[in-house]
Amino acid sequence: MFDPERLLAFALVTATTSIVPGPSMMFVMGQAVWRGARSGWAALLGMQIGYIVWWLAAALGLGTLARTYPLAFRLLAVVGVLYLAWLGVKAVRHSFHAVADDNAEPAQQPSAHAFREGIAVAIGNPKSLVYMVAIIPPFVDPGRAVGWQILVLAVIALVLDLLVGWLYIGAGKRLAKTMERAATRRWIDRAIGIVFILIAAAIAADLYGTQL
Repeated sequence: MFDPERLLAFALVTATTSIVPGPSMMFVMGQAVWRGARSGWAALLGMQIGYIVWWLAAALGLGTLARTYPLAFRLLAVVGVLYLAWLGVKAVRHSFHAVADDNAEPAQQPSAHAFREGIAVAIGNPKSLVYMVAIIPPFVDPGRAVGWQILVLAVIALVLDLLVGWLYIGAGKRLAKTMERAATRRWIDRAIGIVFILIAAAIAADLYGTQL
Protein backbone atom coordinates (compact mmCIF):
# COMPACT_ATOMS: atom_id res chain seq x y z
CA MET A 1 0.00 0.00 0.00
CA PHE A 2 1.11 3.54 -0.73
CA ASP A 3 0.88 6.46 1.65
CA PRO A 4 -1.76 8.80 0.10
CA GLU A 5 -0.31 11.80 1.94
CA ARG A 6 3.11 11.24 0.39
CA LEU A 7 1.57 10.78 -3.06
CA LEU A 8 -0.39 14.01 -2.69
CA ALA A 9 2.69 15.89 -1.50
CA PHE A 10 4.71 14.52 -4.41
CA ALA A 11 1.97 15.54 -6.85
CA LEU A 12 1.99 19.09 -5.45
CA VAL A 13 5.78 19.33 -5.76
CA THR A 14 5.76 17.93 -9.28
CA ALA A 15 2.93 20.19 -10.43
CA THR A 16 4.53 23.34 -9.05
CA THR A 17 7.96 22.53 -10.51
CA SER A 18 6.36 21.85 -13.90
CA ILE A 19 4.37 25.09 -13.85
CA VAL A 20 7.52 27.18 -13.38
CA PRO A 21 8.72 27.96 -16.93
CA GLY A 22 12.06 26.19 -17.01
CA PRO A 23 14.07 25.25 -20.12
CA SER A 24 11.91 22.20 -20.90
CA MET A 25 8.52 23.90 -20.87
CA MET A 26 9.91 26.98 -22.61
CA PHE A 27 11.18 24.69 -25.35
CA VAL A 28 7.72 23.12 -25.70
CA MET A 29 6.07 26.52 -25.82
CA GLY A 30 8.62 27.79 -28.33
CA GLN A 31 7.90 24.82 -30.62
CA ALA A 32 4.14 25.43 -30.34
CA VAL A 33 4.54 29.11 -31.17
CA TRP A 34 6.83 28.62 -34.13
CA ARG A 35 5.69 25.30 -35.60
CA GLY A 36 2.16 24.88 -34.26
CA ALA A 37 0.47 22.72 -31.66
CA ARG A 38 1.52 19.42 -33.29
CA SER A 39 5.18 20.34 -32.99
CA GLY A 40 4.60 21.41 -29.39
CA TRP A 41 3.04 18.05 -28.57
CA ALA A 42 5.87 16.22 -30.35
CA ALA A 43 8.42 18.07 -28.22
CA LEU A 44 6.43 17.39 -25.04
CA LEU A 45 6.10 13.67 -25.75
CA GLY A 46 9.77 13.47 -26.64
CA MET A 47 10.67 14.97 -23.30
CA GLN A 48 8.58 12.36 -21.50
CA ILE A 49 10.61 9.64 -23.23
CA GLY A 50 13.77 11.33 -21.99
CA TYR A 51 12.38 11.54 -18.46
CA ILE A 52 11.54 7.82 -18.54
CA VAL A 53 15.26 7.15 -18.99
CA TRP A 54 15.96 9.13 -15.81
CA TRP A 55 13.13 7.36 -13.94
CA LEU A 56 14.47 3.93 -14.89
CA ALA A 57 17.93 4.93 -13.66
CA ALA A 58 16.38 6.19 -10.42
CA ALA A 59 14.40 2.98 -9.90
CA LEU A 60 17.51 0.84 -10.31
CA GLY A 61 19.92 3.04 -8.38
CA LEU A 62 17.68 4.08 -5.49
CA GLY A 63 16.21 0.60 -5.19
CA THR A 64 19.67 -0.91 -4.78
CA LEU A 65 20.66 1.78 -2.30
CA ALA A 66 17.56 1.21 -0.16
CA ARG A 67 18.17 -2.54 0.02
CA THR A 68 21.92 -2.43 0.59
CA TYR A 69 22.39 0.72 2.65
CA PRO A 70 19.08 1.67 4.32
CA LEU A 71 20.77 4.28 6.55
CA ALA A 72 22.36 5.95 3.51
CA PHE A 73 18.96 6.03 1.81
CA ARG A 74 17.42 7.69 4.88
CA LEU A 75 20.20 10.27 4.95
CA LEU A 76 19.57 10.93 1.26
CA ALA A 77 15.90 11.47 2.08
CA VAL A 78 16.89 13.99 4.77
CA VAL A 79 19.08 15.80 2.24
CA GLY A 80 16.12 15.85 -0.12
CA VAL A 81 13.93 17.44 2.54
CA LEU A 82 16.56 20.11 3.20
CA TYR A 83 16.90 20.73 -0.54
CA LEU A 84 13.14 21.06 -0.91
CA ALA A 85 13.01 23.55 1.98
CA TRP A 86 15.90 25.49 0.44
CA LEU A 87 14.02 25.70 -2.87
CA GLY A 88 11.04 27.08 -0.97
CA VAL A 89 13.10 29.72 0.83
CA LYS A 90 14.84 30.61 -2.43
CA ALA A 91 11.51 31.05 -4.22
CA VAL A 92 10.14 33.31 -1.48
CA ARG A 93 13.31 35.41 -1.46
CA HIS A 94 13.26 35.66 -5.24
CA SER A 95 9.68 36.96 -5.12
CA PHE A 96 10.90 40.16 -3.48
CA HIS A 97 13.31 40.83 -6.33
CA ALA A 98 11.18 39.82 -9.32
CA VAL A 99 11.36 42.31 -12.17
CA ALA A 100 9.67 42.41 -15.53
CA ASP A 101 11.71 41.47 -18.57
CA ASP A 102 9.97 42.85 -21.61
CA ASN A 103 12.72 41.57 -23.88
CA ALA A 104 12.52 37.95 -22.71
CA GLU A 105 11.58 35.45 -25.37
CA PRO A 106 10.81 31.75 -25.13
CA ALA A 107 13.25 29.25 -26.52
CA GLN A 108 12.34 29.74 -30.16
CA GLN A 109 13.96 26.83 -31.91
CA PRO A 110 11.81 25.92 -34.92
CA SER A 111 12.49 22.34 -35.94
CA ALA A 112 10.82 19.54 -37.86
CA HIS A 113 12.42 17.12 -35.41
CA ALA A 114 10.74 18.40 -32.27
CA PHE A 115 10.21 14.90 -30.88
CA ARG A 116 13.88 13.97 -31.13
CA GLU A 117 14.98 17.32 -29.77
CA GLY A 118 12.51 16.97 -26.90
CA ILE A 119 14.26 13.75 -25.86
CA ALA A 120 17.63 15.51 -25.99
CA VAL A 121 16.35 18.45 -23.93
CA ALA A 122 15.04 16.14 -21.17
CA ILE A 123 18.14 13.94 -21.00
CA GLY A 124 20.52 16.87 -21.28
CA ASN A 125 18.84 18.97 -18.60
CA PRO A 126 21.05 18.76 -15.46
CA LYS A 127 18.03 19.59 -13.30
CA SER A 128 16.63 16.15 -14.19
CA LEU A 129 19.48 14.47 -12.30
CA VAL A 130 19.09 16.81 -9.32
CA TYR A 131 15.35 16.13 -9.31
CA MET A 132 15.82 12.37 -9.28
CA VAL A 133 18.55 12.27 -6.64
CA ALA A 134 17.29 14.97 -4.27
CA ILE A 135 13.52 15.07 -4.61
CA ILE A 136 12.42 11.43 -4.96
CA PRO A 137 13.90 9.80 -1.79
CA PRO A 138 11.76 11.75 0.73
CA PHE A 139 8.63 10.37 -0.94
CA VAL A 140 9.79 6.74 -0.98
CA ASP A 141 9.42 4.31 1.92
CA PRO A 142 12.58 2.15 1.95
CA GLY A 143 10.69 -0.49 3.92
CA ARG A 144 8.52 -1.28 0.91
CA ALA A 145 9.21 -2.23 -2.69
CA VAL A 146 11.14 0.83 -3.87
CA GLY A 147 10.91 0.02 -7.57
CA TRP A 148 7.11 -0.06 -7.54
CA GLN A 149 6.92 3.14 -5.54
CA ILE A 150 9.15 4.93 -8.04
CA LEU A 151 7.02 3.54 -10.87
CA VAL A 152 3.91 5.08 -9.32
CA LEU A 153 5.71 8.39 -8.75
CA ALA A 154 6.90 8.31 -12.36
CA VAL A 155 3.36 7.84 -13.68
CA ILE A 156 2.12 10.74 -11.53
CA ALA A 157 4.98 12.98 -12.66
CA LEU A 158 4.57 12.16 -16.35
CA VAL A 159 0.79 12.69 -16.30
CA LEU A 160 1.12 16.03 -14.51
CA ASP A 161 3.90 17.08 -16.87
CA LEU A 162 1.66 16.32 -19.85
CA LEU A 163 -1.19 18.33 -18.33
CA VAL A 164 1.04 21.32 -17.63
CA GLY A 165 2.61 20.99 -21.08
CA TRP A 166 -0.87 21.04 -22.60
CA LEU A 167 -1.47 24.37 -20.84
CA TYR A 168 1.79 25.77 -22.19
CA ILE A 169 1.03 24.62 -25.71
CA GLY A 170 -2.46 26.12 -25.61
CA ALA A 171 -1.39 29.39 -24.02
CA GLY A 172 1.71 30.01 -26.13
CA LYS A 173 2.95 33.56 -26.14
CA ARG A 174 0.07 34.75 -23.99
CA LEU A 175 1.27 32.60 -21.10
CA ALA A 176 4.86 33.66 -21.72
CA LYS A 177 3.94 37.33 -21.42
CA THR A 178 1.92 36.65 -18.29
CA MET A 179 4.85 34.88 -16.64
CA GLU A 180 7.12 37.82 -17.50
CA ARG A 181 5.01 40.24 -15.45
CA ALA A 182 6.77 41.05 -12.20
CA ALA A 183 3.58 41.03 -10.10
CA THR A 184 2.54 37.62 -11.44
CA ARG A 185 5.98 36.10 -10.89
CA ARG A 186 6.12 37.48 -7.34
CA TRP A 187 2.90 35.77 -6.29
CA ILE A 188 3.74 32.55 -8.12
CA ASP A 189 7.18 32.40 -6.49
CA ARG A 190 5.72 33.03 -3.03
CA ALA A 191 3.00 30.43 -3.45
CA ILE A 192 5.49 27.83 -4.71
CA GLY A 193 7.93 28.67 -1.92
CA ILE A 194 5.30 28.26 0.78
CA VAL A 195 4.10 24.96 -0.70
CA PHE A 196 7.65 23.59 -0.82
CA ILE A 197 8.43 24.65 2.76
CA LEU A 198 5.19 23.14 4.13
CA ILE A 199 5.76 19.86 2.29
CA ALA A 200 9.37 19.71 3.49
CA ALA A 201 8.21 20.26 7.08
CA ALA A 202 5.55 17.56 6.79
CA ILE A 203 8.01 15.02 5.36
CA ALA A 204 10.61 15.91 8.00
CA ALA A 205 8.03 15.27 10.72
CA ASP A 206 7.17 11.93 9.12
CA LEU A 207 10.82 10.90 8.89
CA TYR A 208 11.42 11.88 12.51
CA GLY A 209 8.32 9.98 13.61
CA THR A 210 9.49 6.74 11.99
CA GLN A 211 12.65 6.85 14.12
CA LEU A 212 10.80 7.10 17.45
